[in-house]
Amino acid sequence: MDYQFTNKWFEDTAKVSWSQLVPRLSPRRVLEVGSYEGASACYVVETITPVGELELHCVDSWEGGIEHQDASMQMSHTEMRFHHNMAVAASKAPHKLDLHVHKGNSDVQLAKLLAEGKQGYFDMVYIDGSHQAPDVLCDAVLGFKLLKVGGLLVFDDYLWAETLPNGPDLLRCPKPAIDAFINLYFRKLQILTAPLYQIYTIKTAM
Repeated sequence: MDYQFTNKWFEDTAKVSWSQLVPRLSPRRVLEVGSYEGASACYVVETITPVGELELHCVDSWEGGIEHQDASMQMSHTEMRFHHNMAVAASKAPHKLDLHVHKGNSDVQLAKLLAEGKQGYFDMVYIDGSHQAPDVLCDAVLGFKLLKVGGLLVFDDYLWAETLPNGPDLLRCPKPAIDAFINLYFRKLQILTAPLYQIYTIKTAM
């Protein structure tokens, strides 16, 4: 079987930086908020399972955001491609892949993980879900709680803005939320040098 990806977003905006960070940090417990077709998840499987076991949690509603309300997006097909692509990645994994798919809104799913006792559990948390600023801030705060000290916290779409008739809306892009989170948590984070389309941080304190 071959992967079924309809775009190169991850490859174009993130893969170069991930190739420098992920193998070096070698995270074994990874949480991803916003999986779409599974490109970043498959990359983690391909990178980590050759050196050891991987526990991977993927959170997505597969309902799409405000910008995905065009019926042509066919999010149900996106979800099917995610499961296909993860099956392909799992079939090639040299070591065990423990995959957990949490279908639903991220605030509920991340809160459930905290309720299950997974505070400080993950080695890496990737925030790439809703592009609405309030949602991004919620994902950041909950994701931070789930991340261990020394873990990698990554934000996607830092400079993304929805094309609207009257120009950008600050509540409908991730940047204000990411900036607010980093400003509030600056004593507990170390910001790593990286291209600005993504922001990379290390958690330094609970």
